[in-house]
Amino acid sequence: VQLQASGGGLVQTGDSLRLSCAASGRTFSSNPMGWFRQAPGKEREFVAAISWNSGRTYYADSVKGRFTISRDNTRNTVYLQMNRLKPEDTAVYYCAADSRRYYVGNVGKAPNEYDYWGQGTLVTVSS
Repeated sequence: VQLQASGGGLVQTGDSLRLSCAASGRTFSSNPMGWFRQAPGKEREFVAAISWNSGRTYYADSVKGRFTISRDNTRNTVYLQMNRLKPEDTAVYYCAADSRRYYVGNVGKAPNEYDYWGQGTLVTVSS
């Protein structure tokens, strides 16, 4: 089972990026999925999460109104559209899946609530 994150890069303040995370080896169409990030010297933090059927989305206050999480269960893929990027958004972004919740609207916001992780993709925002 693998979660492959992609789409990171070096951008300037105010630019946009779209991250993708494709799952292979099994489907997570019935499970919540999320995005976390970790900046150098800091702990991994919650960014956004989405319920299995996209009925509910959740965001960290720091990204609310700028980032949008979505998913395409036919492609077994979750996305993170990031607009109006700021230097403080610089981090390695990880996608994650929670196989222990299924067909429910609630999602976890702590890293230990997710049991499958991608390898991370680096986002660098220059000022």
